[in-house]
Amino acid sequence: MKLASDKSRDRRALLLLGAAVLLAVLYVLSTSRTAAPAVVGASKAATIPEAELMLERMRQSVARVPGKDQVLKQASTELAVREKGLIVADTANQAQEQVLEIIRKIANAQSPAVEIRGAELGQPHAFGDAYGEVTVAASFECHMDQLVQMLADLSARPELVASSDLRIAAANPKQKTVNVRLAVSGIVPKKLVPEKKPGML
Repeated sequence: MKLASDKSRDRRALLLLGAAVLLAVLYVLSTSRTAAPAVVGASKAATIPEAELMLERMRQSVARVPGKDQVLKQASTELAVREKGLIVADTANQAQEQVLEIIRKIANAQSPAVEIRGAELGQPHAFGDAYGEVTVAASFECHMDQLVQMLADLSARPELVASSDLRIAAANPKQKTVNVRLAVSGIVPKKLVPEKKPGML
């Protein structure tokens, strides 16, 4: 009697398991766009090995999601740290004024202070797909060691600025000074750069 009840219980468990697998397969087929046509086209009902294979693929896919989330969070954090140096302003002209102010601070920090004689504002343009670039060229006269120190100070700034052009000419041989035209570029948000329309140069 006990043996018969064990067999009927096992049979019921197998029927329930088969029904659960069938429901899982139907659910997967109804929610999966890419897998559904291949399985339905091949046969009306998936076999158990096919269902197990699909289930294993789903488990692997779901297992990858937490890792992808972690990588995305890490990349977002790194991007936020790097974007802290962006020149933030309402217009491109304001951003150029900030770059010019950085040049002035570096020049005034020299010993003796370097006087900026003139500045030229360049045309803002795209820098990659997500950013823009503004450029300011400053003209001044200084000693060569002051110029080297200014370039070092520029590279140590927290803002995303760098020299983009440097022209040097002799100025006063007795005092060993040079005339310098230093162009400094700053990275800005893409919204500050005017979009080029088709046909524009």
